[in-house]
Amino acid sequence: MAVSAAPLRRDQEFRTTHWSAVLSARDKHSPGAQAALAELCGTYWYPIYGYIRRRGTDPVDAEDLTQAFFERFLEKDYLADLTPGRGRFRSFLLAALKHFLLNEWHRARAQKRGGGQTIVSLDERRAEERYRSEPVDDLTPEKLYERQWVRVVLERVLSRLRAEFAAGEKAGVFEELKGFLTADQPEGAYTVLGARLGMKEGTVKVAVHRLRRRYARLLEAEIARTVDDPNEVEDEIRHLLAVMAG
Repeated sequence: MAVSAAPLRRDQEFRTTHWSAVLSARDKHSPGAQAALAELCGTYWYPIYGYIRRRGTDPVDAEDLTQAFFERFLEKDYLADLTPGRGRFRSFLLAALKHFLLNEWHRARAQKRGGGQTIVSLDERRAEERYRSEPVDDLTPEKLYERQWVRVVLERVLSRLRAEFAAGEKAGVFEELKGFLTADQPEGAYTVLGARLGMKEGTVKVAVHRLRRRYARLLEAEIARTVDDPNEVEDEIRHLLAVMAG
């Protein structure tokens, strides 16, 4: 998917990045930064959980370690010890996790973290069901982490697109059109959908074209939040699509 990096510098959608949340959270006087960072943790907990599970950890310990990691990650002193390099947030988060596991693994397994406080809301049953649904293959923990990262990103993009349609009272239209986002459609599919929606075939094609264009734009915006340099967006999208294809 070809994207242009130039518009990223002037579009409001691209100004708030995951990096800015991390860097702001290191400042004890930065209002709202900790809440933004906590939201990131709540978004990307499953790739972390999947990585820990793929390392051979049982579900209960994986849950405890995931909670413990985010507890530590949200501490300003811990962030101060981590130096975000220029690059991709997913790589930084994985490096932070490895740093945590190296230093905390045995202590995390030996005691319950957080004094019973929930740092990130984990649906333990759903987490393990998702993990068990992963293909039984030779994926390394790192590869599984990247695959789940892509899925989280795509879920966020689809959710934003669905919300936009719902705001325009077109939630039903979105549910009909979303299947045309990525899949090749059989001959006559536009005609059938048009009949169902009371639209001409040409009108349906225009609607699908606009849907795909908006989806691509939202994907660019989501990816732009995870990189330090807008010029990295194209490479990151290509890499993540290759991860899913592999």
